[in-house]
Amino acid sequence: MRYAIIESGGKQYRAVEGETVEVDRLELEVGKKVELKGVLLVADGENVLVGAPLISGASISATVVAQDKGPKITVFKYKPKIRYRVKTGHRQQITRLQIDSIEAKGIAKAAAKEAPKAETKSAAPKAAARRTKPKASAAKKPAASRAKAKTKKK
Repeated sequence: MRYAIIESGGKQYRAVEGETVEVDRLELEVGKKVELKGVLLVADGENVLVGAPLISGASISATVVAQDKGPKITVFKYKPKIRYRVKTGHRQQITRLQIDSIEAKGIAKAAAKEAPKAETKSAAPKAAARRTKPKASAAKKPAASRAKAKTKKK
């Protein structure tokens, strides 16, 4: 199953070929084709290609299915004892996109498997080597030198 993580409107969405995605409103007509360039990650089975932050040359082709409104959200503000009550609502404008295809160069190259690492020696000798003795605190000046400092100020 091939999927991608895309960015649209400052949010990230998981796009799967053949499925629909609801994104923040895009100024497009229903039935129009759109190509999304903000691809952050593409995965095809075990092969994963991650961008830094975007994958250059990757794009997603989609068709606008509908321009709708999201679910209604009720906002209720209340402060006790001072008779403050405000009730408002909000419905986010959304665009429903049908994902047609996910295209990315180099997805097959991302399958390079790492060789298993050799076992390392235990960390106990390293931990002992890192321990250091506490430093001796600086000795205070003798009283005689403090008395001389006071007399010089006068």
